[in-house]
Amino acid sequence: MTVRRRWVLAVLGLAPWLTIAACGGVSGGAAVAGPSTPTPTLDTTGFLEFVAGTAPLVIVAPHGGSLKPLTVPDRTCAGCEFLADANTEDLARLVVEAFVRRTGKRPFLALNHLHRIKFDGNRELDEATGSHSLLNGVWNSWQDNLDSVSARAARAHAGRGLYIELHGHAHAVARIEIGYLLTAAQLRSSDAVLSSGAAMRQSSIARLVNDTRSGAADVVLLRGAPSLGALLYGAGYPAVPSPSDPAPKDGDSYFNGGYNTVRHGSLNGGLTDAVQLECNFAGVRDTAANRAAFADVLASILQQYLKAQYGWPAV
Repeated sequence: MTVRRRWVLAVLGLAPWLTIAACGGVSGGAAVAGPSTPTPTLDTTGFLEFVAGTAPLVIVAPHGGSLKPLTVPDRTCAGCEFLADANTEDLARLVVEAFVRRTGKRPFLALNHLHRIKFDGNRELDEATGSHSLLNGVWNSWQDNLDSVSARAARAHAGRGLYIELHGHAHAVARIEIGYLLTAAQLRSSDAVLSSGAAMRQSSIARLVNDTRSGAADVVLLRGAPSLGALLYGAGYPAVPSPSDPAPKDGDSYFNGGYNTVRHGSLNGGLTDAVQLECNFAGVRDTAANRAAFADVLASILQQYLKAQYGWPAV
């Protein structure tokens, strides 16, 4: 079968994965009684993997792949990023399993197995594929199914859901960078300026600002006590923005979110709020023990966050 034919089949054959993955499975061995582990579904090329869930949570690793098939051309576009985010695929799986152990409910999982030199799972079509049209089917399958899992996660809880995308960075400051689509310059503004300019309504969690179960004010959700940054910092993982580190200093490197955070967040009215988590290497992604420890902490934080801000599970 030719490569072109396989990519065409990927577009035509990937959509039913949600039904297939939800039906199959083997025992997951969770500490809390919950769903069996669904059988992962790969697209027909084996490049993309999706596992159905039962919680209003999506965990995605778009840059953790390692596959470099010779049949797939390298991206050579000017300004493109080619480095993979080491160990984020493993981290994503660990977060999902830790969440299952804690809640008995399974987040939706999406993994891109292609190395970033071949395909970028967090860019618009031309940059993602390096303008190689043979990869258009992979990009369409990836994004269509991310749309699908986001919608399905929202249906798991009254039309609301949370999309978490895991990345890795090698910046000088070792901390978790939380991307809400607000720039470092915006974050350096005072709370009063951010509130008066309605900055949070320009963010990837815009819907949460108007529909949080905790009643927290907009900037409080960004870097106040109930924010993801505060919860991470309190668990021993420095994070920005947070009460202890409200904004990157002038000159600090900072990732505020990419194409997926825009497309799968609520900035433009989507049902899911989206957050990009850029994880430092040492102490978080470097060893199997550190990944497992961080995954358990993050699963606990996401459980707390979903309860406080989304009212899940409903009481």
